[in-house]
Amino acid sequence: MEISRNRPAAWMQAAIRHWVLSVFPRGQSNIDYDRPPGDPGLFGPDTVTWRVHADFPGMLAGGLGALLLQALHPRALAGVWDHSDFRADLVGRLRRTTAFVAGTTYAGTAESQRLIARVASIHTHVRGTTADGIAYAADDPDLLTWVHVSEAYAFLQGFRAYAGMSLPPGAEDRYYQESSRVAEALGARDVPRSAAAVTAYFAKVRPELRFDARSREVLDVLRRVRLPVPGATVSREVFLGAGAALLPGWARALLGTTPAQRLRDQAYAGLLRTSAPMFRAALPDGIAPRACRRMDVPVAILRSWDGVRLHGQEMADR
Repeated sequence: MEISRNRPAAWMQAAIRHWVLSVFPRGQSNIDYDRPPGDPGLFGPDTVTWRVHADFPGMLAGGLGALLLQALHPRALAGVWDHSDFRADLVGRLRRTTAFVAGTTYAGTAESQRLIARVASIHTHVRGTTADGIAYAADDPDLLTWVHVSEAYAFLQGFRAYAGMSLPPGAEDRYYQESSRVAEALGARDVPRSAAAVTAYFAKVRPELRFDARSREVLDVLRRVRLPVPGATVSREVFLGAGAALLPGWARALLGTTPAQRLRDQAYAGLLRTSAPMFRAALPDGIAPRACRRMDVPVAILRSWDGVRLHGQEMADR
């Protein structure tokens, strides 16, 4: 009877694992997570960042939520519009962004710095003018700050909503402090380092944001993206809706979210929250566990706040 009861769960975990590894295949980024032994990289096992970024459901929903936020900034969106193939290869763009976040979080120090240098070099070639004739450049420190804050905010909200772990006092501010180091290494400036500072930052930048024809097309591409998996439409709707549910009220208002759409997004958020433990059970051998092995620490730390420094002096730059 025990085998019979476990069979549906095992089948579901296998299906989820197949889905995840089809959308995000392993071994394509050439990032080394196994060496050098004992190198914590830019963060390490005593950080909030290692825990937040280890949760796949929260990170994917958060990443999609960040894309929705970023579509509201005309200059940031212009760079994507003019210099990427997001219409034909949105999945590839998501994979590359995922690899950068994973690499700078869990790879060793030299590997993380290599990834940052590569992206910074690419940014120097991404420049132009918006549809309104306003100049933009991907290496503009203010735009780099916007991209970082929208991602960090959405990742943290994704963890809060779907990870099944309560954030202890101080964890939110610590995450913003930690994650700012990648943004600053890319050239961002005046990066918010606390939850209160992020709220103030959004209030300051809000007059620059708008939902226009380009924003609408990006959202249409997101809603039509073809994932290379069975049941692609359903899984896309669940994660996109769960990501939209993370957005602050002012962003939903700018996006023109209707009451019916908000209810739908909340339903998808509930569905992801329910299924999130199966994602974790299906993916016990991902990138974060490899980093734990490199540091000779148990994988169980990723689901615990023991040993995480949350208060006092900020962690020294490594």
